[in-house]
Amino acid sequence: MKVKVHWIIDGVAELEMDSLEAAEAHVDEVLRKVIGENPALVEEIGARAIQGKAYLPGSEDDIDAQENAE
Repeated sequence: MKVKVHWIIDGVAELEMDSLEAAEAHVDEVLRKVIGENPALVEEIGARAIQGKAYLPGSEDDIDAQENAE
């Protein structure tokens, strides 16, 4: 039987960096290295996108801050 599985890997990295752009670039570099070293992510389980956005702790984009405010 053919079955499709839609999967998501979710995470939050807390980094000491000089800028939001530097933090995004660092995480992008690490994730691309992981994918490059693990071709099964693409070939067997169909990984096709990486997405991320840097934000400052306590900003409106900070999910933890939003949840604590409720």
